[in-house]
Amino acid sequence: MNLPNKITLSRIFLIPVFAVVFFLSVIPYNYFIACMIFIIASCTDFVDGHIARKRNLVTNLGKFLDPIADKVLVSTALILLLVRPETLNVLWQGDWVMIYAGVCVAVILARELIVSGFRMVAASTGLVLAADKIGKVKTTFQDIAIAMLLAGADFFGLIKVGEVFNGIGIVALGIATVLTIWSGTSYVVKNRAVFSQSK
Repeated sequence: MNLPNKITLSRIFLIPVFAVVFFLSVIPYNYFIACMIFIIASCTDFVDGHIARKRNLVTNLGKFLDPIADKVLVSTALILLLVRPETLNVLWQGDWVMIYAGVCVAVILARELIVSGFRMVAASTGLVLAADKIGKVKTTFQDIAIAMLLAGADFFGLIKVGEVFNGIGIVALGIATVLTIWSGTSYVVKNRAVFSQSK
């Protein structure tokens, strides 16, 4: 197993560590620590891809593991945020925040499932579909939203700083959702020829 694949695996192994720390409220500043773990795991996505391309170490295993690691990491983080309302109700209070976040998470997860299914259909016809730039920007905003919401929920007791981080996270989550709809629709429309292909 080459270095990029080992880095990808490390991202997968960090997911349960992230989840455990997230729920361990007995640890001081567990949300902030979980935030750091999430950021480290997210950064490995850039590192493994960069090394694989630079050293010509792209493998089928890497192509399989990398997108799975990304989706599981982000999906896990988004779902966990919904489980703990205090991560979302720092700056703004009320049920609307949870409804807003719930709708955003549902849209993001639905898009990932739809695009993954679309890629499987394309692969069955021998087509390989590359990720688009909008999708990469969407992923960036997702990561920012998650990191800010985690940090805002537990930023060393600095209430004002926590509110600022939370506000950035809530807004970034909305932007990520809009980009999710845009990128998903664009991706399917751009590659709609897949549906006219026969195996």
